[in-house]
Amino acid sequence: YSSLWKSCDALRGGMDASQYKDYILVLLFIRYVSDKYGGLDDSIIDIPKGGSFKDLIALKGKPEIGDGINKVIAKLAEANGLKGVIDVADFNDPDKLGSGKEMQDKLSNLIGIFQNEDLNFTKNKSEGDDLLGDAYEYLMRHFATQSGKSKGQFYTPAEVSRVISKVIGMSNAKRKDWTVYDPTCGSGSLLLKASAETPNGITIYGQEMDVATRALAMINMWLHENPGAEIWRGNTLSDP
Repeated sequence: YSSLWKSCDALRGGMDASQYKDYILVLLFIRYVSDKYGGLDDSIIDIPKGGSFKDLIALKGKPEIGDGINKVIAKLAEANGLKGVIDVADFNDPDKLGSGKEMQDKLSNLIGIFQNEDLNFTKNKSEGDDLLGDAYEYLMRHFATQSGKSKGQFYTPAEVSRVISKVIGMSNAKRKDWTVYDPTCGSGSLLLKASAETPNGITIYGQEMDVATRALAMINMWLHENPGAEIWRGNTLSDP
């Protein structure tokens, strides 16, 4: 997944890891759902006209690429009830991405990286495949390292999540009406690991105060085919 980290290199300079992760993971989401669900009539994600990864590719080299990316994301968000989730990052922000030719080149390069054949998810349509999960975990580990002291805000290492899930006995959850709740869920990695430990799956609930991190958790749920998970935004202490 070195090509994924190259996409981060393309954004360094205008923002730190805690910010550019929001841009990278949205593009990963669009590439994944476009590959996996594009052209399918009955799927958990609807890929509308003008809301696919191919539409992003068509924007490469164009002066209004930032605004164009925002519009593509808006169409995908509107078609799937994902407003406020995948449209949090502003791809037309000159303070973070530069202006004029600088933004044009940076975003064109970024989209080009996601065109890499290593990120072709059309070959991984089998039920339960976890290529996307591996890619996501790879990125989250790097973001956590680069973010330094703020890493705990959005990421729990997979090994820790697995141990916690076993300690609290998630494998004993035999019925689907069982639930799991994380009051400070971050990107939702612990919730997903806990759910994966159960024989039949359970209902996921989480709460997260930070807007961008809550959006990250929602994207994580959709990418791991848990669209029914409920992630609330709010302060667990003042608004549990």
